Amino acid sequence: MKIAMVGSGYVGLVSGACFADFGHDVVCIDKDQSKIDRLHAGIMPIYEPGLDALVESNVKAGRLSFTTSLAEGIKDAAAIFIAVGTPSRRGDGHADLTFVYEVAREVGESLSGPAVIVTKSTVPVGTGDEVERIIRETGTTQTFAVVSNPEFLREGAAIGDFKRPDRIVIGAEDEYGRDVMREVYRPLFLNESPILFTSRRTSELIKYAANAFLATKITFINEMADLCEKVGANVQDVSRGIGMDNRIGSKFLHAGPGYGGSCFPKDTLALLKTAEDYDSPTRIVEAVVKVNDSRKRAMGRKVVDALGGMEAARGKKAALLGLAFKPNTDDMRDSPAIAVAQTLMDAGVEVAAYDPEGMEQARPLLPDVTMCDSPYAAIEGADVVVIVTEWDAFRALDLRRVKELAKAPVMVDLRNVYKPEDMRAAGFEYVSVGRS
Repeated sequence: MKIAMVGSGYVGLVSGACFADFGHDVVCIDKDQSKIDRLHAGIMPIYEPGLDALVESNVKAGRLSFTTSLAEGIKDAAAIFIAVGTPSRRGDGHADLTFVYEVAREVGESLSGPAVIVTKSTVPVGTGDEVERIIRETGTTQTFAVVSNPEFLREGAAIGDFKRPDRIVIGAEDEYGRDVMREVYRPLFLNESPILFTSRRTSELIKYAANAFLATKITFINEMADLCEKVGANVQDVSRGIGMDNRIGSKFLHAGPGYGGSCFPKDTLALLKTAEDYDSPTRIVEAVVKVNDSRKRAMGRKVVDALGGMEAARGKKAALLGLAFKPNTDDMRDSPAIAVAQTLMDAGVEVAAYDPEGMEQARPLLPDVTMCDSPYAAIEGADVVVIVTEWDAFRALDLRRVKELAKAPVMVDLRNVYKPEDMRAAGFEYVSVGRS
């Protein structure tokens, strides 16, 4: 089957490469000529473990190609995926669907045969209805169906998530759309990956509801971490204790500086706006968004406190280890590191930082932070070392070297990477999250 993937960013490129690896003939389409040129040269626009090798092997096999021409790319495609960005709209927080609707109009004008148009982008309830209306408005005489197929990919583990999904959600309004999508996902169906067919609007809401629930779990355990610090409990043990309950589960119960990235911040906000539009307020999600926003700067204040407070912190140096919002990605969108760094600089603290993959993306966002070429270069002369992102590279730091390079043996571990007793035995003043 030929598949066209409109949009060659994170979701489009990962999905396209994986579909090609299943044996489909995939064309990834993007208007950005420089991005397409880089892809032709084997240069990935994002960092995702294993993606470069997956793209290379499928290009060599002739199953994956790239173009800037939408009309050329969708020709003879049985399924046309829309995988363009839906950022938060300035001013009101709604999802900006400009790119989705532009693609829908161009697809309608370029259809040369029957096809199923699939919204892979994260879109609010009712977007599929509007996509269908726009395509019909172009006057196309071709048979088509519009289907919702949200993605559930974790950055840093996206290829595994695509090939071994918990579930595949498909929202279709007719049998034609369902039949084509069954064929698209037939390789996974043979592996018994569960496929849930729903209405189109239900599918659209599932994506937002899933992300809002996961964001709630993160925010809940962060508030429990604060309570643990007050009462002398250990949040990691609390997390294990509640996570062993199968009704709760252990995932997304790791205390830290708050959630970030490309999905949770904008999707929780978009869900709030949708709920407001339909006069059905979601109070829990409202609280999650508010608590998470304040959490990030609170973690910056935790570092300031470790430096002796606002007056004592001025003129001191902090080394931030980790900038991307999570390990195994270079994504800086809404990363907690941004708020932590800004809070420190607002307090007059000099900030140096290192991230294995995220510094190129971080530089324009944090122009006053000194970017270093290794964790030890950032640590040199620092009054405090702060672990912000739990990269594997930070799990086995040479603590003796850290003490030699740092001005003071103070560590604030916002990800609870180390054990307090080990750090204190090594001579560090050690501050963690939710542990005494």
